[in-house]
Parts: sequence; structure tokens; C-alpha cells
Amino acid sequence: MKTKLSAYTLTEILVVLVIIGILVLLALPNLMPLITKAKTTEAKMQLEHAHQLQKAYFYEHSRYSSNLEEIGFTQEKLTTDGADGKANYQLEVVSATATNFVVRATAAVDFNGNGTFNVWEIDQEKNLRETQPD
Repeated sequence: MKTKLSAYTLTEILVVLVIIGILVLLALPNLMPLITKAKTTEAKMQLEHAHQLQKAYFYEHSRYSSNLEEIGFTQEKLTTDGADGKANYQLEVVSATATNFVVRATAAVDFNGNGTFNVWEIDQEKNLRETQPD
């Protein structure tokens, strides 16, 4: 009944985990720009949605709105608001007149830790531009 099973020792498993951890730490700085780019897709999609809502509001009221709730845009909870928050960007209407508007999406988190927050804007002509890169 005393048969010896071949298995890895705890030390061998810990050495493998340390090596994997070191490899992840070496690869992470190279992946940060890719992660930031993926998150900016959220800002672009939200701004395009706000643009469509502003256009629909304009056709109905002959002016653009300075209130996102008035056009039907619902801001999802931010990741900084707690465990149930999913949005990475906060949207706001910078300016709105009878003929033009500007909506801004500001990142709630500094994605790469350099102290600047990513900012995107869109206007009535659907000109989407990054005003503050991260």
C-alpha cells in the first residue's frame, strides 16, 4: 500500500509561478498602449451614439440640447463609482446652440498612469477627435 506517486514538489510549482510572474511584468508595459486603444473604442461609440441622439433631437426641436438626459442619453455608472460600474468615460455637453454642439468624453481613470486623462470630442459634423491623448 505504500506506493510512491510521481508529482511536482511545492518548490517546483512556486518556481514556475515566479517565472510566469516575471514574464507578465516584462510584457505588461508593451501591452499598455493596446489596452488604452481598446478602451478608447468605448469613448468613440458613446460619442457617436450621443451624436445620433443630438441629430434626432435637432430634427424634432430645431436646436441642439445642452442636456444629455433631454436627448435620451443615459450615462452608465463609471468604474470609479463602485463594483457595478462598467463605463470608463464620462460624457458631457461642452456647448450647444441652435446650429452646433460639442460633446466631450473624459476618461474616469488614467489608463497608463502617466497623470493625464484621455479626452475625446465630437461635433455636429461628426468630427471625432482626440483632444487629450493618454
